[in-house]
Amino acid sequence: MTKDEIEQHIRLMAAFKMFELGKISSGKAADLAGMSRVEFLETCGRYRVSIFNYPPEEIEQEIKSDLKTLETLNDK
Repeated sequence: MTKDEIEQHIRLMAAFKMFELGKISSGKAADLAGMSRVEFLETCGRYRVSIFNYPPEEIEQEIKSDLKTLETLNDK
């Protein structure tokens, strides 16, 4: 890798980590990585970085809410 490629890769990895930790938005992470937001989100998929930053409690609440909605729909 060239020096420029290494620097770009380090910026991308920093953007991934800061985004993953919820320190910056996907738009800011894309800017840091030197790409568009869409490119950044696609790249997250290639590197297996989740684009969903929900705290565990929020995920649990969402699932409970979805199950309640499903039960209501099944009762009809």
